[in-house]
Amino acid sequence: MSKTIYAAALAMLAGPLIASCAPSGAAEAGAAALTPKQMERLDKQLAGKVPGEPVRCLPNYRSNDTIRISDDILLYRSGGNLVYRNNLKGSCPGLARDSDIMVIRQFGSSTCEGDFFHLVDRTSGIRGPTCVFGEFVPYRKPAGDAG
Repeated sequence: MSKTIYAAALAMLAGPLIASCAPSGAAEAGAAALTPKQMERLDKQLAGKVPGEPVRCLPNYRSNDTIRISDDILLYRSGGNLVYRNNLKGSCPGLARDSDIMVIRQFGSSTCEGDFFHLVDRTSGIRGPTCVFGEFVPYRKPAGDAG
């Protein structure tokens, strides 16, 4: 094999790893595919909040308000000052429509990175794609921020 083929193969394998190192916020992986409306919705939900260290699992009591941003991004609101962002491991076609029911397959009292869920059409009951959660990144208002 030539050096060009090796270089092309290495670039193809390293691309996702490099993309996963992108800084937090709207410019994270998946944000490039957002429509202007989705970007506006994401920015509105994360406005004034700063990202924290990612967590692997989200206890169920913290995940009662799900916001579907796109086919790749979910937000979980936990009060007015805390939002968890989840960039799914791969796209989940149809998630952004927000009309299908999310059926989460979990073990225990938390939803964790690597857990599966699938979509079910609300009208027909037909099962849609199976999707996988990524890590949960908490976004909080900075201490002392009253706004």
